[in-house]
Amino acid sequence: MGVEVLAISTDSRFVHQIWQEQELSKMVTGGVPFPMLSDAGGKIGAVYGVYDETAGVDIRGRFIIDPDFVIRAMEVLTPEVGRSPDELIRQIKAFQHARNTGEVLPSGWQPGEATLQPGPALVGRVWEKWKP
Repeated sequence: MGVEVLAISTDSRFVHQIWQEQELSKMVTGGVPFPMLSDAGGKIGAVYGVYDETAGVDIRGRFIIDPDFVIRAMEVLTPEVGRSPDELIRQIKAFQHARNTGEVLPSGWQPGEATLQPGPALVGRVWEKWKP
């Protein structure tokens, strides 16, 4: 998909290694296939607004950042609720499509489905163009 994936947490690289060997490799063949980086002290998490200073940890968050380094989407979840890889992939495809075409996409859009052309003619007429 032409994207770069990074995992970042306040855990040390040693904890990441153990987690990869003892846990992740049992859920994903070969373990997680992308870098896991250590954010000791939470400096990166603080920049993205997910560092919990009291607990000393980064809260679970995911960010879609475009090639111009603009955050296009973010999701922050506490540990008791898991994330959806399918929704993440759908959003990446949607952002890539919108960037490449200039079109706008309705909620839940999937590749091949109807899109909209932004502009004054669309104002107040979305309901005519998009039929869920």
